[in-house]
Amino acid sequence: MVARRPRDWLPGGAPWCTETMGRRDDGTGGGAPSIWWFALGYFACYVPYSATTKALTSDLLPGREPLSGFELLPPSVLASLVGMFAFLTAMRWWPYATQARLGRWSVPRPRPLTFISGLCTAVIIGTTTLAYTFDGASIVFMMLLMRGGVLVLAPVVDFVSGRPVRWFSWVALGLSLLALIVAFADDGSYALTAIAAVDVAAYLGGYFVRLKLMSGQAKSDDPAANKRFFVEEQMVATPAVLLALLAVAVLGGGEGIAGELRAGFTTFWGRAGVVPLALFVGLMSQGTGIFGGLILLDRRENSFCVPVNRSSSILAGLIASGILWAGLGASAPSGAQLVGAGLILAAIGALSLPPLLSKDR
Repeated sequence: MVARRPRDWLPGGAPWCTETMGRRDDGTGGGAPSIWWFALGYFACYVPYSATTKALTSDLLPGREPLSGFELLPPSVLASLVGMFAFLTAMRWWPYATQARLGRWSVPRPRPLTFISGLCTAVIIGTTTLAYTFDGASIVFMMLLMRGGVLVLAPVVDFVSGRPVRWFSWVALGLSLLALIVAFADDGSYALTAIAAVDVAAYLGGYFVRLKLMSGQAKSDDPAANKRFFVEEQMVATPAVLLALLAVAVLGGGEGIAGELRAGFTTFWGRAGVVPLALFVGLMSQGTGIFGGLILLDRRENSFCVPVNRSSSILAGLIASGILWAGLGASAPSGAQLVGAGLILAAIGALSLPPLLSKDR
């Protein structure tokens, strides 16, 4: 029997041929899909993910009682776990992880630093889903708050990691931050509760550590190193979220958050009309995690990759808000949010034009 080779595209990767490895001018390595294809995949997953999450946890779905954010987490994370194993298995990437011997078997295991990065990714997964469930805070507001924070972190991580930041990355970063300023200058009707503030803080903390570890352990011309980091991080993140939710549900007392999590593991499954939507949220969440991770693992500086990642999600959030407005009667995106979207498009142009011109030359 001939062993099947893993699928070999990944940022920094090349076809199964070391002679072409890392030669592409766009920073992704020969044979790897462009970072813009990953951005498109991220966008395509983020629109239904954010729109469905908001619809399930608000009064937008007729005839259905809204879920709490914590009740939605267990079923969505379970679906994400299935999606993660299915993706890594379909891509045949498990062999790239560090291997450990378990009797006669060789099993993948994370290294200490990728284990920590996986835990940080677990925090990002949970806090992202919760962010779209808080009353009084729109999809766009929470998304811009969290994405804008990561945009600010990107050059800091590059500086700490010793990576140079090119001029068009600074331009895109400035345009993205200007988009945030425009959004915050809106009518001021947004509410940020204490738990929402904690959610945002945990999200940003997770991203800072993750980007720092990723810059040191991957984002290189070595496709095997990038694949190894990706697989080991993915195999830790979603299981860690699920175990943490289960621990709180079992050990936590009272109703509150622990009670809502228990409902997500138990009584939720009797809601026939809601279960498929919650599982869909989890699969789309995993899709954003896959494509988002592939964007960030591109070998170029974080000040380039992070705006690509953030721009995709900000535009997706605006589209999701528009869908909820047109289809379910939610509040329409404001003029300030539309101006912010225009600035994000300008940021994408600033990022894409110089590499394209360089490639033409």
